Amino acid sequence: MTRLSGKIVETRGAEIGESELALGKRLRGLRTFAELTQADLAKRLGISQAALSKLEGRTDIHVSKVREYVEALGAQLHIGATFSSASEIGFRVLSAFDAEALDENQLVLPIYGDDAFRKHRDVVLSIKPQYSSKILTGEKTVELRRRFPLKVPKGTLAFIYSTTPDKALVGCAEIAAVTKERVPTIWRNLRDEACIEKADFDAYFDNQDHGFVLRFSKAKAFQNSIDLNELRSRFDFEAPQSFLYAKPLLREALRHELSELSDRY
Repeated sequence: MTRLSGKIVETRGAEIGESELALGKRLRGLRTFAELTQADLAKRLGISQAALSKLEGRTDIHVSKVREYVEALGAQLHIGATFSSASEIGFRVLSAFDAEALDENQLVLPIYGDDAFRKHRDVVLSIKPQYSSKILTGEKTVELRRRFPLKVPKGTLAFIYSTTPDKALVGCAEIAAVTKERVPTIWRNLRDEACIEKADFDAYFDNQDHGFVLRFSKAKAFQNSIDLNELRSRFDFEAPQSFLYAKPLLREALRHELSELSDRY
């Protein structure tokens, strides 16, 4: 993925012939999109037009050369590896790094670029209303998940999306810790804090040996919940099946809401 003058241009491989996958050809397409001639770009790169023409005809190009090329276009080079979130390696990626979720089934781990290992971002958790209300009153202090990253930086917030029929962001809690434990141990030690019935617990962790425990602190309800229609129109938001990383604009708005709460109380 290349970011160019505020626009995002994606170059993706497909099940096509090698000639159509020629990296030089794709770079030439970016140059054309940027409305630069070979002479223009060759001057920026400090090489001859003939050398640039040869580069754009190659199928194999060093990453350093690709970076120089796209930076001369005024862009930034980012390289990522896409994993299935259901695969074992995808789960390890999710647990270890701040992987970007393309959707519920795919994760992208950035492997090249200034933001390859980004600082943490807050998360949005989808939680049923009977549980979300208990989190905000402090009765429920742990949330159980089949999968969740273990390495959560201190101060990470879980914004709580209360599912049907609420369909709204209703509050947040700080994630104090995340642990991975055997399912029987979770039930034995944490069933009261999780506020869950045995039948629901067994159904959720069916065929799972281990589960993840999110321990909450400092839970707060928003003064005004934000419903799904508003979330979609303002933040291009879609409710996750489990969780997602909060987009910067949404995160800023929600933290502003928290700041206003702190000022009032």
